[in-house]
Amino acid sequence: PNGNKPGEMALLLEGLIKEICKNEKADKKRIYIMGLSMGGFGTLEMLYLYPKTFAAAVPICGGHLINLAHVYAKQVPVWLFHGAKDNVVPVYFSRDLYTKLKELDAEVKYTEFPDANHDSWTGTFATPELLPWIFSHHRK
Repeated sequence: PNGNKPGEMALLLEGLIKEICKNEKADKKRIYIMGLSMGGFGTLEMLYLYPKTFAAAVPICGGHLINLAHVYAKQVPVWLFHGAKDNVVPVYFSRDLYTKLKELDAEVKYTEFPDANHDSWTGTFATPELLPWIFSHHRK
């Protein structure tokens, strides 16, 4: 994270979202973000940088600085996923963020796959409640 200054990728994604909302038939109250691995980190960074943009977020085997979670904790529901045996992104990244978000009284869920390594996205995408949970959220 760059503090409050978005990096190039964040600016590009923000621009894409704005362009789609302006020129396409998009519901601005139902913009969702999901990413895995580095994209899981990016998902959480986007929540920090643009907390009023997203209706729900699903970071998969990612992480973020927990001391920044207060910025989006009350703004965006989050469902974290991680594999307990992840040898690329340590599982405590999601565990610690989940604990912090709970402390901040955020709407947060956490699913940890006990036998999954870094490929926790396979289990995530096979979770039947995932899409209904995502689509049940919208910005006020």
